[in-house]
Amino acid sequence: MKDFIVSARKYRPQTFDDVVGQRALTDTLKRAITSHKLASAYLFCGPRGVGKTTCARIFAKAINCLSPHEDGEACNACESCVSFNEQRSMNIQELNAAANNSVDDVRVIIEQVRIPPQLGKYKVIILDEVHMLSPSAANALLKTLEEPPSYVIFILATTEKQKILPTILSRCQIFDFNRMEIEDIIGNLKMVAEKEGITYEENALNLIAQKADGGMRDALSIFDQVTNFSGGNITHESVLKSLNFLDYDYYFQMTEILLEHRVSAALMLFNDIVNKGFDGGVFMGGLASHLRNLLVSRDEETVSLLDVAANLRTRYAEQAKQCPLKFLYYAIARCDRCSNEYKNAYNKRLAVEITLIETAQFDEEDPGAGARPQKTLKPLFRDTNVKAATSMPKSAAQSALVSPAAKPEATVAAHPGPSAQQAAEPAVPAVSKKSDSAPIPKVTKIPKINLNPSTLAKTVPSEDKTPEPASEAASPALQMPSVLGEVPFGEKELLYYWQQFALLLDKEDHVASMRLQGLELKLKENEKIEVAVFNEMLRNLIRPYVPRIEAYLQQQLNNHKIRVEIKLVEISVEQLKRYDPKEQFEEMMSRNEALSRLQKDLNLQVEL
Repeated sequence: MKDFIVSARKYRPQTFDDVVGQRALTDTLKRAITSHKLASAYLFCGPRGVGKTTCARIFAKAINCLSPHEDGEACNACESCVSFNEQRSMNIQELNAAANNSVDDVRVIIEQVRIPPQLGKYKVIILDEVHMLSPSAANALLKTLEEPPSYVIFILATTEKQKILPTILSRCQIFDFNRMEIEDIIGNLKMVAEKEGITYEENALNLIAQKADGGMRDALSIFDQVTNFSGGNITHESVLKSLNFLDYDYYFQMTEILLEHRVSAALMLFNDIVNKGFDGGVFMGGLASHLRNLLVSRDEETVSLLDVAANLRTRYAEQAKQCPLKFLYYAIARCDRCSNEYKNAYNKRLAVEITLIETAQFDEEDPGAGARPQKTLKPLFRDTNVKAATSMPKSAAQSALVSPAAKPEATVAAHPGPSAQQAAEPAVPAVSKKSDSAPIPKVTKIPKINLNPSTLAKTVPSEDKTPEPASEAASPALQMPSVLGEVPFGEKELLYYWQQFALLLDKEDHVASMRLQGLELKLKENEKIEVAVFNEMLRNLIRPYVPRIEAYLQQQLNNHKIRVEIKLVEISVEQLKRYDPKEQFEEMMSRNEALSRLQKDLNLQVEL
């Protein structure tokens, strides 16, 4: 039986011209040979299977060739080239740093460097996977790398440049190898198939190239596997079965279903994918990549980023025309989020299904869809109370839509005012200029607290001008009355709007805001508000704000008679004395009946 040699070894490039997908690097190396400008150390880095070690061997053979070609290629006929091809050259030594990573191994290399080459000009040391050297071994190599003998050239190769010491990097010329393009891999696979007498379908080779993920060695290994499975006839179907590969047809079909908003069809297609043994996370990652390909296919400037076979470019371009740009932004974001969170999801299948449902329900008119940040959330269910109120008569509907929480608790009962129906109106009607009669004053109500500055800042009057009525777009609960009246109010309403004014002050008035919130207010006759302060400094701090406070309270409480008076109160010696914890608790109990009842009802024992 004839010995079988895997394609990755049998068809390994022997010259620079045979290297696929690294034209810029190979041209640079050939010019360095022809111009005799060789560095003492080189570092070849890049993904696996892209030709780093192969190029290192070709370069080592070419610089030692006794009769090189004019373009820098080795002749493959001289004694140096023949000995290298037969793997018996003493001038070129290759070591795997993953297995020889100790200080002793590096010392052996240093001892070998002292021996001049017996045949050829240079002694070449190829260190593969150099990032696997231990820190001590890497430091032992530094001196030799910096000042090697004139006849020694080091070629280091690695897949993880970031793990190499910066002191080593600074001593090397660095060559970054690229990932293989899909077209380059397919072209090389065609060459191998023709030499081996294997029939193939181009779509099948495209799947192999995608599976290889930019590595030529991986592509050739998969090629051998599929060849054995198919018996020398590589078809699209045989590749799918052999590799358990998720065909791109699924992604095209799923995208079409999502565009048509068919949620049930999307879930059934995903179920078919799962039943064939594919992982949901792999599917979501593939769908995100497919949507990304559609996105770059929409623009002639970005179509070069589409890394697929030529026969697929047309198909991507056709489907990209059907996809709105906002849909692609939305779908890519959802699929990428699901792919990232898939591993930590408790119910992985449900996570994928929710993403498909969200994407299928995409609405282009939604202001939160697409690339812009989401501003509003649509309700999932309609409010049945609102729906029912629209079918009632006008007066009944207005009563039904007013929240019970918005009704005043004590003010309506304690003071005469308009009827209950008028109090339930959401806003005060605007006063016509032509009308001779004054408007009916509205009963003061305490709305729900809203501390959003963007909403409430409109209600704070300026220091040097009278406040203006709120616009129609403002919240009904905070609209200003068009004409100030003399509506009575109580301490509860006063305290609420006083605190609200303090909270709405700017950041520059932070100190005044904190002081205003802690003041003690008393409502006197004729709507006079007495504010007690305990020192002159506090009174001077509060006094500039009095006109603004009066204007704000007059507007909010609909009473033009409101006046604020600051009263300086002297503090007695007893008030200034310090209380111990027990005395503080007893004082709190005497002032707060609720605290006393709580202790009694729960039978609490306080330890002080």
